[in-house]
Amino acid sequence: MLRREGMIPTVLGTIVSLASFSFGASTRKYSGLSKVLLGFGLAHILLGVIDLFEHDRDEW
Repeated sequence: MLRREGMIPTVLGTIVSLASFSFGASTRKYSGLSKVLLGFGLAHILLGVIDLFEHDRDEW
């Protein structure tokens, strides 16, 4: 049950990161937005993975 806490930000970050590639590939007009979304997504992935490992230690 505790593993779910880190899974939500990780999945959200993956979805946002993938969406940033579609913004960057469509036009150069949204390249700035694409970089911001990619950073936002990668930050969520990193924080979610840290949360997953942190709660994994609590279960032991």
